[in-house]
Formats: sequence, structure tokens, C-alpha cells
Amino acid sequence: MTDLPTFLDSGSPAVVPAAVPCVGPVDGGVASVRALIRTRIGAEEVHYGGGLVDGARMLRLFGDVVTEIAIRLDEDEGLLAGYSGVQFLSPVHAGDFIEAEGLLVGRSRLRRTVRLVARKVIAARYDRDASSAEVLAEPVVVCRAEATIVVPIAKIRRRMAGS
Repeated sequence: MTDLPTFLDSGSPAVVPAAVPCVGPVDGGVASVRALIRTRIGAEEVHYGGGLVDGARMLRLFGDVVTEIAIRLDEDEGLLAGYSGVQFLSPVHAGDFIEAEGLLVGRSRLRRTVRLVARKVIAARYDRDASSAEVLAEPVVVCRAEATIVVPIAKIRRRMAGS
């Protein structure tokens, strides 16, 4: 599974453009619908020694991204049917800033497939000082997955052109 193109083409991983396009041109019958969430991981989310956060936190972020995509497509939150190809690639610690991004890559009558990636854009540096952090020159991919969402037919309120 390849990384998603990033919204951070400005070269500064700490800044997200004010107007991120959410719906792009149709490519192979699937509109490029995207969603992006950025959050700070708090100390209350630490699950393991050394300030390490469990991987389930990334899956919760992915769930929010997938929900936004479902709403943009169908005006309904839909139902998460499952994840596939989940890879935890780098540790996440309290104080890190994580950006989770999703891209619609498949669409059928009731199912949508979303490719997901989570990146660390700011790393806590408590080894330096109690409140130190570092903006990363290049975001670090911490997790990848694909999600399948199902929208019950009675809930689909809006159809994209061509479907």
C-alpha cells in the first residue's frame, strides 16, 4: 500500500492550508474525496511504559476520518465494516502531533473503500526538556490501513454524478 499524497506540499509540515480541497476530479469513476484530522496526543492516552500510546488510538483517528468521508459522500456517518492491511510502523508518544488522512479509493452501491495514513508531524522531545517538542522536517508515517464503510441504502441521501 503506498502513502497518500500529502496536503503538506508547502514544505512546512506544521501548517495545513486554510482551504484543503475535499472533493477533487473523478478518476476512474471514483471522486477523490479526502479528509484530514490533526491532533495532539495527550498524556492521558499513554498505555505503555515510556509514554507509548497504543495503536488503537490511530484506529480511532482513522474512524473519524472515514466518518467524515461518509458524510461528504452520502450525508450519513455510515457504518465501519472493518479495517484491512493495518500496519503500525513507528511509535507514538504523549505530546506528539498526529495527522490522519483518508482518501476514497473505491465505491460501490453501498460500500466505500478508504485508504488511510497517519503521520507524526511534531515529536515530543521530553528527553531534552519537560516541555520540548520538534517540528519534523519530514512527517513520519506511523500507521497505514484501508477501511471499508457501509452506508445502508435507506440512509443514502445524495448520489455523486455517474453512479
